[in-house]
Amino acid sequence: MKGREPDFTNLIKILNRGKPFRPTLFEFFLNEKLYEQLADEKAKSTNDALRIFRVVISAFENAGYDYATIPNSYTQTLWFHKNETEKKLSKSLNDGFIITDEESFLAYDWPNPEHGNYEVFNILGKELPDGMKLIACGPGGVLENAIELVGYENLCFLSLINEELTKLVFDAIGSRLLKYYEIVSSFESIGAVISNDDWGFKTQTMFAPEMLRTYVFPWHKKFVGAIHQNNKPAILHSCGNLSAVMEDVIDDMQFDGKHSFEDNISPVETEWQHYHNRIAILGGIDMNFLASSTPEKIRERCTRLLELTAEEGSYALGSGNSIPEFIPYENFKAMMDAALFFK
Repeated sequence: MKGREPDFTNLIKILNRGKPFRPTLFEFFLNEKLYEQLADEKAKSTNDALRIFRVVISAFENAGYDYATIPNSYTQTLWFHKNETEKKLSKSLNDGFIITDEESFLAYDWPNPEHGNYEVFNILGKELPDGMKLIACGPGGVLENAIELVGYENLCFLSLINEELTKLVFDAIGSRLLKYYEIVSSFESIGAVISNDDWGFKTQTMFAPEMLRTYVFPWHKKFVGAIHQNNKPAILHSCGNLSAVMEDVIDDMQFDGKHSFEDNISPVETEWQHYHNRIAILGGIDMNFLASSTPEKIRERCTRLLELTAEEGSYALGSGNSIPEFIPYENFKAMMDAALFFK
């Protein structure tokens, strides 16, 4: 499968709420099996430590993307270590917590974002196909890491009984993520940055909007400012129902693009109509629809969405979240083909 020549300026136009030169694809990440399937043999045959990066880049290029997303889990430039929990398809938000009080907060081995292996972005930048860029993402977000370190229910109680410690936890995470985003967005090979932090459930935000505005959003505003300072667009990836805080996302934090949408919350077609003049809308083809529908219906919906957004732009086609292994390849390809062969 070979897509087309990459041209990252298409995604830049979309993130500037404009019309790209041609239909443009966006995906947060695929999966290991699909990376291997899409990559060319030259990328797969390398045996050094950079093999996985080359496979990912080759896969994104061959599928028709204008960039490759490099997960932080591959680079390990910054990582908040957690207690090991049993590997399952899903897990409780209360599992594996480490921080319970001031003593455990002080004892936690907080990572130094300046010690990461960022040189990989220089090395890969020299190998990128013409017109292609990398997109960096974070090691989880402020809220995600706080929940993993404290536990969801524990964090709810902590915010009520010990505001000082709650703030210390969020600030310890946020300050390190800020330094990470300052560093990673400075590389020439990085074309945009994803700040990934899940904030919502199906019906509402995970915490009251006021709590998010107190502990979480100020840090994201700083992240966006740091990314913009390096002349890069900032993309928010956040799952769940964010209707109560979309004004914060757009007007306060000033993200350039929003990713992650679900039909049972609000279809991407509706979200584009509501917000595309103020923030770029990325992806949105519901994962359940991608997994259970037919290739014909997927291509039909994607084509209609591209037709809807063709004149005004501010949209890139992709899934509502990512492409896990349970998405059939022919369904993934139907979504890709809608953009690659759009008339």
